[in-house]
This record gives sequence, structure tokens and C-alpha cells, in this order.
Amino acid sequence: MSTTRSHSQFIALDAEALWSVIGDPARLPEWHSGYREVRLDGPPGIGVCGDYVQANPSVGELHRRLAPPFTIDAADGRVLALTQPEPVADTRIEFTLVPVDGGTVVTETVTTTAAVGAVSRFILSGVPQLTQRTDFARLARLAGPPKVDDALTVVIAGGSGALGQHLAADLTCRGHRPVILTRSVDPVSPFDQLVWDGRSVGAWADALAVDGTVAVVNLAGKLVDCPPTARNVAALRDSRVDATRALVEASKTLHAPVARWLQASTTAIWSDAGEQWCVESTPLPVGLPQMTGVAQPWEEAVAGANTEHLTVLRTSIVLDGRSAAMKRLVDITRAGLGGRVGSGKQWFSWIHVDDWLAIARAALGLDPDVELPDGVVVGASPNPVRNVELMAALRRALHRPPAPPTPAPILKVGAVFLRTDPALGLTGRRARSEVLAEAGFEFRFPELDAALADLLGRSV
Repeated sequence: MSTTRSHSQFIALDAEALWSVIGDPARLPEWHSGYREVRLDGPPGIGVCGDYVQANPSVGELHRRLAPPFTIDAADGRVLALTQPEPVADTRIEFTLVPVDGGTVVTETVTTTAAVGAVSRFILSGVPQLTQRTDFARLARLAGPPKVDDALTVVIAGGSGALGQHLAADLTCRGHRPVILTRSVDPVSPFDQLVWDGRSVGAWADALAVDGTVAVVNLAGKLVDCPPTARNVAALRDSRVDATRALVEASKTLHAPVARWLQASTTAIWSDAGEQWCVESTPLPVGLPQMTGVAQPWEEAVAGANTEHLTVLRTSIVLDGRSAAMKRLVDITRAGLGGRVGSGKQWFSWIHVDDWLAIARAALGLDPDVELPDGVVVGASPNPVRNVELMAALRRALHRPPAPPTPAPILKVGAVFLRTDPALGLTGRRARSEVLAEAGFEFRFPELDAALADLLGRSV
């Protein structure tokens, strides 16, 4: 069985600058989180051998002791390829640089050929993890850093979360300056960070008053994966409303408005919408307290923001290979529990993380071909699926057989033990964006199967 995984990122640097770092495998630990150590037997070049130790401690030392050396079999200024033999498998790790207008697209591709079954899965667990987007940001800073005309300073509240990290890394690679507002500083983060409490205006507000063009992205809020108790619902709501109000109050102290404001929200604002299409103009229901009751006051809290342009992005489920939601779906499918949930008829609206980033860039005025109007934008693929279709697509992507369904009562019992909200699996929205279509936005991943193949890898 052969499995291929890849990850690409545009970086606003020429290929030669990037090759000065990528072309030397011994420098991988400086920027790639999958490697703790790389040793070469000579200067980098075709035919040179070496050894690496993965950053993953559970397999890194085992690989160092048992695996034979890798060999560099391509190194031409545009492609670096390493072939790593294993006892019953071969792994090829390839970095390619493709010059494009304004910079270079960097792609890492990892292809592993192994026996089918449990042995294969064990081998794949020992392959160095694919680049994270923050790794590309570290690469960009080592090789550059990238610089562009009219660079944005983007203050990101909630920037230490998954989407915030994706956005900060993407902006860094494109030559902009993200500033993360966080309750605790991450000492290994490649981004500028400022401490805030998520409730009050403090010294962090000075980041809004720097020279140049400034934008705000508000992603702050408690994770929704929790039981819908009154206390948790209040925490979900207050963590979002308080952070938004603090940002709004800080913006009112400025002499000039911020250029762009991207305010996060969720398609769950429509709660369980049944068969109705949910678009930007769809009225809001009374809804569930943990959904509409959280999202509606969250959106209302941004009123009065001192900004030239405001986008309220109602995001659906973001498909991201490293997100907690995606990992849970993958784990239950691999465990043979990937059948429909409840009736299976509930709608599942989704968006690939790369498309979410493209919408965010448009909201920040960074896409010359897409100008979004002020107001609400639905962040969802134009092709939602029912739960039964979602689970079937996951089984196809992971090469798993049909699985028994999970009845709603069983899910509710399981949710108690997992300390989560059963409504997350039993409700749904059939969402799509009319605004994006009218603005000429084109999805890179409009279909679920292609999105899952990109995130989970292609096996043959």
C-alpha cells in the first residue's frame, strides 16, 4: 500500500532564498517541527547519506536505533528528495519549490510504501509528521523574512487557537505582521505575542495604534466541545462577548479607524435548521442556548467597532487534519465506529481550512480579485452533506468497511462520559454563501471527497 500526504504554502520569497535553507537537510530541525536532529555524512548533494531523529519521542529514538540511513536522491535548487528505507517499507520525503508571481509555492510530499494492515499503520506512525503551517512561517523567517508593500499589522484575538495559528502563519509567509493576543505567551511561537485578559483594555491596545495599516481578527472564545450546562453555556457566551467588547472599546480610543475587522461567528447560530438553506439573509431562530444563544450576542457585541470595513464570518465546521474535531472523526472511523449518527439525515456544513484562509484574506483586503461587502458572510463549502454521507466519505478516505450506526440514545450516553454536547452530532445546518458567489470567490475544495483526500492523504 502506498500513501501520499502533501502540504503546500505560498511564501513571498524567491526560490533561491528558500533553497538556502531547504537545500540543507541538516537545517530541518531549525524550522520543521517533525525533526529533532538531522545528520549528514557530507555536504548536501545527490548520493549523500544521513540519519534523522523525529521530534515524536515515542518513535524518534526507535527510528534512530533501527532505521538505515536515508539518501539524498534529488537536490537541484528546486527539488530536495530524501529516500528512507525501512524493514518493510520505503519513505520518500520531497520538498519542491515552484516560483509564482510574487514568491514561491513550497510543497512537502511524503510518500510511504508499506505492507497492508497493522504493520503499515505502525510504519506510518514513525514517519516524520508533515509540515505544520507554523513550520512554513519559521522557514519564511529564516530565509527572509518576506516583505511586501503595504504590509498589514493584523491583531488576532484568539490567535493561539488552531485557526488563529493557521492565519498567523499564512500572513507571515505572505509578508504581513500578525500580533497574537493571548493569556499566556508561548516561548516557541514564531509570532509576536501580547498578553491580555480577554475582558479589559490594557497595554495590548497599543498594537492597534502602530504606524501603517492595521486590521483586527477576533477569534477569541472558549472551545465549544463541552456539556451544555448553564455554567458552560454562560462561559461560552461570556468568553466571546467580553473579548469582543474589549476590542471594540480599544478601537474607540484610536484617532483613525482600523482598516479591516474580521469578526468570527458560526453557522451554529441557526441551531438545528432541518432542510432549510441557511444563507446570509436567513432569519435567526430562537434556537438552542448553546448555539444561537451564544452566537447571536457574540455578533451583536461587535456593534460600534471603529473600523472602515467589518466582516462577520459565520464559519461552518473547519476541516483541518490536526483539529480536535477532525481527529475525533478519524479515530472513531478507524476504530470501526464510522457509521451514521442518529438518523444520519442531519446536514453537515463544512469548509477546508485552506478555503477558510482564502476567505479571511479576502475579508482583510488581501485578495485583489474578491471584494467582500460589509456584513455577514457564510464560511461553508457550497456542497454540504448529510451525516450519513459524511461518515461514508470518511470510510472511503480511510479505507474502512461499512460500520454500524450510532443511535441517538447511545450517543447521548457517550457524550456524558466524553464530557461533550450530543447536539454537536445530532443537529445540523444546510449552509452556503450567496455573498461569496456574488463576489466571485472560488473554492479550492468544493467537494468533500477531495477535501478529505487532501487532508488525510491518498492511498493506492
